Amino acid sequence: MANQVYHFIILQMHCERFLCILRIIGTTLFGVSLLLGITAAYIVGYQFIQTDNYYFSFGLYGAFLASHLIIQSLFAFLEHRKMKKSLETPIKLNKTVALCIAAYQEDPDYLRKCLQSVKRLTYPGIKVVMVIDGNSEDDLYMMDIFSEVMGRDKSATYIWKNNFHEKGPGETEESHKESSLHVTQLVLSNKSICIMQKWGGKREVMYTAFRALGRSVDYVQVCDSDTMLDPASSVEMVKVLEEDPMVGGVGGDVQILNKYDSWISFLSSVRYWMAFNIERACQSYFGCVQCISGPLGMYRNSLLHEFVEDWYNQEFMGSQCSFGDDRHLTNRVLSLGYATKYTARSKCLTETPIEYLRWLNQQTRWSKSYFREWLYNAMWFHKHHLWMTYEAVITGFFPFFLIATVIQLFYRGKIWNILLFLLTVQLVGLIKSSFASCLRGNIVMVFMSLYSVLYMSSLLPAKMFAIATINKAGWGTSGRKTIVVNFIGLIPVSVWFTILLGGVIFTIYKESKKPFSESKQTVLIVGTLLYACYWVMLLTLYVVLINKCGRRKKGQQYDMVLDV
Repeated sequence: MANQVYHFIILQMHCERFLCILRIIGTTLFGVSLLLGITAAYIVGYQFIQTDNYYFSFGLYGAFLASHLIIQSLFAFLEHRKMKKSLETPIKLNKTVALCIAAYQEDPDYLRKCLQSVKRLTYPGIKVVMVIDGNSEDDLYMMDIFSEVMGRDKSATYIWKNNFHEKGPGETEESHKESSLHVTQLVLSNKSICIMQKWGGKREVMYTAFRALGRSVDYVQVCDSDTMLDPASSVEMVKVLEEDPMVGGVGGDVQILNKYDSWISFLSSVRYWMAFNIERACQSYFGCVQCISGPLGMYRNSLLHEFVEDWYNQEFMGSQCSFGDDRHLTNRVLSLGYATKYTARSKCLTETPIEYLRWLNQQTRWSKSYFREWLYNAMWFHKHHLWMTYEAVITGFFPFFLIATVIQLFYRGKIWNILLFLLTVQLVGLIKSSFASCLRGNIVMVFMSLYSVLYMSSLLPAKMFAIATINKAGWGTSGRKTIVVNFIGLIPVSVWFTILLGGVIFTIYKESKKPFSESKQTVLIVGTLLYACYWVMLLTLYVVLINKCGRRKKGQQYDMVLDV
């Protein structure tokens, strides 16, 4: 009998291994076939519709991209319907939760608002662990704010000369072990605690909180020190984890706190809504959200401790990784075969750059982590729905197709091609933003079409620069108390504008050699007027509506998290 059981177990293991191999082969073939199909459609350039002189055409590649947007929007809509139904799902709030806040040279006003929002969380008995990256006198103000807001009841603060991986000045191996044990005991024995530690980066800060908590709680929530949490944010994420034991992590809806401070922060706010409520909502429908954002996420602690050491020690091209902490944390959950979800019912507000250069550097850093994690994520495609493979191929290779298209149009020597490209960019942006406006029920999403210009002019070259410098770990996030300006992000933008300017000059030279026909002049005039009207209309609306709202919002203290 024992032999039969043993042979059955061995047979079952072989079957699982065989099925795993089949899934790996299947997803690989699917991904490669998809990429080859898109490439073929792009190169062949088959046209369904075309006008005389090719003033307008709609081909196979365009149809594919349009279908992708429609399908993505459909599944996002279906996921939002599922979220609304979760209102009827009763749960017991008997699981233990710890909130880990990562802080580094934070703006005092943002930190105070963050901690005030933490005190308003409705989840019973939540533990709060704030770890400050730095233990100098210049960092003490953050600990003082923590004590002021959180109070001293079941609360503690501790200035640590070390961190878990590095000893401070004058520390021995023995004293390092003792201090590490002391930190762990403080975290376990207090409801809220603030630790200042030796500088080591955000991943070191997060590791301290995870390591000190150990397996003492069921769920671990992460948060940044510039984030204001909605009172029900923790409860809503616990709901998602409680509904399905195969969900390993969940993220919430991250909105912008300072969206009226500049045009960059405003456009970021509409882009954030699109990214979370359409793109991640669609991913959530299939259980494969690619990144649970640092400002608002929650993980099963039991899973966290299966990979926390590997997560901390992540290397890429021989160097230890110093950014992309949240995306890699999500990928580690996916690598174990667990689903990752998104819920719009859990909300927060967070700070975003208001200066162009700081935004550009942030986007380049995020793009680096995206492409790096794309390679890691590809190893686990077979463990999840085919949508994960499909979307990874589409989003991963789309920038390359787009750059090829832009260069091709700018160097064809026809001014109409450049104008058509500009019109198409805004038209696609308007279509996407119109759907987002209907889904959100807010006309403000129409400004998403303006973000497409920012994407084409700045984010696209930043992505290419990110790939070229993917193994460089420098110029990460600067603290918000003292903003460090870094001009390196302007390099790819300058190169990109030089390439486009060359195309414009070439086109003018070619067009000047032959006279314009009457029909061509008419088309160019109509196209130019349409493009000019679009900008006049959108910019007027921005000045009249957004600036007015901005003045009203700036007068408030943002005590309420739900900034609609």
